[in-house]
Amino acid sequence: MADAQENPTPETTEERGRRKIREGLVVSNKMEKTVVVDVTRRTQHPLYGKVVIRSKKFKAHDIIGCDEGDRVEIMECRPISRDKHWRVVRILEKVK
Repeated sequence: MADAQENPTPETTEERGRRKIREGLVVSNKMEKTVVVDVTRRTQHPLYGKVVIRSKKFKAHDIIGCDEGDRVEIMECRPISRDKHWRVVRILEKVK
């Protein structure tokens, strides 16, 4: 018990376990501290084998200040609001 009080829990991603990380394109930044990120992935159709492009939009918490068109990396986190369960980790490519 004494060790738990002396060493507070570290806030690194390795200590807290694996979190999902996705890469996507910012399609909207009209909200305060929130961006909408469109994540596209390529999967194979289970029966026909054709490569199909699937996309999903995530609302992510943004304290960095992303613009529309930026390519960002988002990480899963605790629920921040009803729709927000992701946060922007870093901007991979800035829009010109």
